[in-house]
Amino acid sequence: MSGLGIDLGTANTVVGTPEDGIVLNEPSFMLVRTKEPHRALAIGQEARSLVGRTPIGITQVRPMRAGVIVDLESAKAFVSAVIKQASPYGHFGRRPTAVISVPEGATPLERRALLEVGHEAGLRKVGLIPEPVAGAVGCGINPMEPRAHLVVNIGGGTSEVTAVCFGGVISHRSCRIAGDELTTALHHYLREEHQIIVGDLTAERAKMGTPDTEEGQSVVVEGLDAVTGRARLLSLDVDEIVEALRPTTASIVQTLTSCLEDLPPQAIGDVMSEGVLAIGGGSMLRGLSQLLEDAFGLPVKTAERPLTCVAEGATACLAHPEVVAAYSNN
Repeated sequence: MSGLGIDLGTANTVVGTPEDGIVLNEPSFMLVRTKEPHRALAIGQEARSLVGRTPIGITQVRPMRAGVIVDLESAKAFVSAVIKQASPYGHFGRRPTAVISVPEGATPLERRALLEVGHEAGLRKVGLIPEPVAGAVGCGINPMEPRAHLVVNIGGGTSEVTAVCFGGVISHRSCRIAGDELTTALHHYLREEHQIIVGDLTAERAKMGTPDTEEGQSVVVEGLDAVTGRARLLSLDVDEIVEALRPTTASIVQTLTSCLEDLPPQAIGDVMSEGVLAIGGGSMLRGLSQLLEDAFGLPVKTAERPLTCVAEGATACLAHPEVVAAYSNN
């Protein structure tokens, strides 16, 4: 079945098709003219590259916050541009179908807004699938089997842990402290501890430059000296970055572990044998998997493709409408 699988995330938008796999993976940013706030000039990396250097008369917009729509008109313009960019030759026809991921904790109003945006942006038929379910499918897990699976999703705007089994949700916890807050925490740390003021993109690069494979290395950040106002470079050991982010990550983990209180013993047995699946950009942070293991008391495995597995799962669900139907009724 043709169509689009869309992960419309706070930080990144990823689109896949059954025929071509991932066809778009771009930051969820849009540029508009101040006088025409609902017409996209640019989206994705081109728009994000102007963070901190946007010309007068042009505004940068992030249509999604905490994984849900914050402005309907801007979101329509953004999704329309995404559809056009993902299918430049129109081989889906004028109105393709789509399965779009949504946070499990989204309200009915937020879900209706997403459906409305999809239809008005040019999609013919829109199905919604919870992000943890889509991520599980994208990692080869069958969420319809009579076996419990526990998924931790740390994205840009929300962190969620969801236990799924046999087409339903057993337990769920979420918090709106996630990747954006981690970036902000690092931004404040650098100013308070090293008296250097850095841009949002610099803080983001430093945060994401700390995967498990870089132990012992350092990250160079550039910014303004808070005392002299002059340009300055600072070399940070990755261990220091991990420690700077630890209070925020600990807050996320503390919220998510309460999900275990609702799990029946048999479900715990399932998770112990297969492990907790971690997805989303936040799952790539150095030391996070160990922190989750210590908090959950369960083995944690990070998805092979944590940034794209949700879109891959949404795309796979185009051919499995029973999954979309089962989890849209939760």
